[in-house]
Amino acid sequence: MVKKTQKMRGKKTHGHGIKARRGAGKRGGRGMAGNHKHRYIHVIKYYGKDYFGRHGFKRPQSVVKADITINLSTIRENISSIVEGGAGKKKSGGYDIDLPKLGVSKLLGGGSIGDLKVHILTKSASQTAIEKVEAAGGSVTIQEN
Repeated sequence: MVKKTQKMRGKKTHGHGIKARRGAGKRGGRGMAGNHKHRYIHVIKYYGKDYFGRHGFKRPQSVVKADITINLSTIRENISSIVEGGAGKKKSGGYDIDLPKLGVSKLLGGGSIGDLKVHILTKSASQTAIEKVEAAGGSVTIQEN
């Protein structure tokens, strides 16, 4: 039997056309080739219209500031562990709590403090939290930065 290569001597493509025997020519390229050309509809259909280009905005980390907050109800529920951790002291008139020692930067007024008399030192506090603590007989001292 005569091989095809012998039959096709002198023929440039040996019966396989111009592109069929080049790399992945017959299949339109390898991998994601042609996504912006002949495979564009496939990309839009299966990957979505946001596949190309850059999207969104990332704020510089020097600008991003996340406050770590705590509610009054959380302080009331965990007062014993706060004292054991060294961020609070039990006094005869109530408790002294230092929130920056806990790593908390803002006091919020969620929940109630109950009848606990607490004197809280914090970097910032909401107006509701200050009112609730003072109504219970305590005080909030805002620390200067």
